Amino acid sequence: MLDTHLASPITRQRLRSGPVRDYIDGFADWLDHCGYEKLTIERLLGSLAGWNEWICATGYSGTEFRVGLAACKVEFENRPKVRGYRGVTSRSLTAASIFIQYLQDFGVIPPAEVRLSPADRWPIIGDFRSWMLNHRGLTITTLDLYEFIIAEVIQLLGDEPEAYTAGALRDFVLERAGRHGASRARSVVVAVRAFLQFLAATGRCPPGMAHAIPGFAGWQLSSIPRFLANEDVERVIASCGEDHVGVRDRAVLLLLARLGLRAGEVAQLRFRDIDWGNGLITVCGKGRREERLPLPQDVGSATLRYLQNHRPRWHADEVFITVRAPFRSLSRWAVTCIVRRALARAGVKAPSNGAHVLRHSAATTMLRQGASLAGIGAVLRHRSPRTTAHYAKVSFGLLSEIAQPWPEV
Repeated sequence: MLDTHLASPITRQRLRSGPVRDYIDGFADWLDHCGYEKLTIERLLGSLAGWNEWICATGYSGTEFRVGLAACKVEFENRPKVRGYRGVTSRSLTAASIFIQYLQDFGVIPPAEVRLSPADRWPIIGDFRSWMLNHRGLTITTLDLYEFIIAEVIQLLGDEPEAYTAGALRDFVLERAGRHGASRARSVVVAVRAFLQFLAATGRCPPGMAHAIPGFAGWQLSSIPRFLANEDVERVIASCGEDHVGVRDRAVLLLLARLGLRAGEVAQLRFRDIDWGNGLITVCGKGRREERLPLPQDVGSATLRYLQNHRPRWHADEVFITVRAPFRSLSRWAVTCIVRRALARAGVKAPSNGAHVLRHSAATTMLRQGASLAGIGAVLRHRSPRTTAHYAKVSFGLLSEIAQPWPEV
């Protein structure tokens, strides 16, 4: 009930008149159920009252909430800023958007028109995603990257693969890859080749078309790993505060820095993946391979502190969620943003501004502590020893493990 969540009788009266009155009690209870704090609920309801009065004054009915919100936004953007104005504010628009989302979730108003994804627009892309997921074990993140590249192929060449020619495919790859650097260009090549292999395997185009796609030069082990010094890593971790956000971020950073997890692996970590009794953590990495790693003491302690004292009581399989309502699981991008904020807070200038720099830093730290390349590869879950050999260049001593002997010596 509205009376339970809002103390001001004047604001309650403002909300019980106008189009929102039939839904305001349920909306207030829904905000509480979603985990909004009491003060936040009061502010949202107060802001909604201003929008409700605007709706009444302009004559919009309860069936026109979404149209009314759009019109209100236009008026708000074009209205000159007046000091002390008591009408609709930016907070009113935010509260109205949340209110409309509530009505949509409960079927009071129809959902807004959703822009079709490439997979919805072209069924062949949906078939490709399913085939790659089931037969190649690709992750959703990789498939999302491939999807938009393949959508451009279909937009340019059409959705009838039997009409594709080697020349047209080569021209597309050269033009599309030319917008990016070498690393991204190779992603374009891999995506198009994977799509052509799928088409050939399902009989949609002649076999061997993938061989028409040119490659881009890339020399293995030619670059130096981009990492942070150990003291910089510790500064980044120590920059986290003691509030809900800081405790969560510290646990996330420790998982990245101690175990070398990828951002997506941290975001997808579930409660059942942590074996507290045996000190083990199960990680689902590339190719959907599940592997078990030891859980270091500081990582386990930080994660347990977050779960016991600072994680909002919201039902989700994932360990890490947002700290403010509406609650939802962290995404891969959210984990990357946690690292970026920590780097800025600590004043550390990193060679790359993302979560992967901590993975490289974990490898080089293990290297300098005497770990073997095989051991590092096991922790980072590399499929090939050649991938781990990339880190040998950090230590001249370990270069002897991968260096080829001189002829006749």
